[in-house]
Amino acid sequence: MNLEAARRQMIDQQVRAWEVLDDTVLEVLAAVPRERYVPEAYREVAFADSAIPLGHGQHMLPPKVEGRILQALAINRDDSILEIGTGSGFFAACLARLGRQVRSLEIFDDFALAAARSLRSQSVTNVTVECADAATLDQLDRYDVIALTASLPVYDARFERALAVGGRLFVVVGGPPVMEARLITRTAPDEWISTSLFETSIEPLLNAQQPPRFVF
Repeated sequence: MNLEAARRQMIDQQVRAWEVLDDTVLEVLAAVPRERYVPEAYREVAFADSAIPLGHGQHMLPPKVEGRILQALAINRDDSILEIGTGSGFFAACLARLGRQVRSLEIFDDFALAAARSLRSQSVTNVTVECADAATLDQLDRYDVIALTASLPVYDARFERALAVGGRLFVVVGGPPVMEARLITRTAPDEWISTSLFETSIEPLLNAQQPPRFVF
């Protein structure tokens, strides 16, 4: 496979076509070697417009979705970033290229170990991967950027409270088949604004709060 041709096709035909036009984001997606983070069995389809299986019923996000998230978050060089759901480590590597420091939480220990190993092999030094269940954390530090790579069936305000003033949170809310991607911005100590970005469908955050069930 011609990796560079496949990478360029991914960016031009998938990412740009989904309204990702920020040059900095496009440069990051071109520079971070996605094929180095994809499970070996799927390396031939590393640049496909699909969610690549990782195990445990989890998948890598499609490139076009990753591009939309990075564009919406408008990450600055000095930003402190929290990622919920490390997965393969690819998206953490993209975040790290844009911001100052990334703390990435992963519930599956084998994912966390493999992602940390992949990041080290690519000399990514500003990502810390931790094995933790983000759905049970009571106290989160303040971050300039928070990215959830899994959906919330019910919106959880704990994550927006972990933003610094001016901070941005990307989150997907709802249930299949259609969920809403949102950007939450903390505009003051007690004020947030929510912007609807696009519709998608991704796996829910494990152990996240569930909507009430109706019993007849």
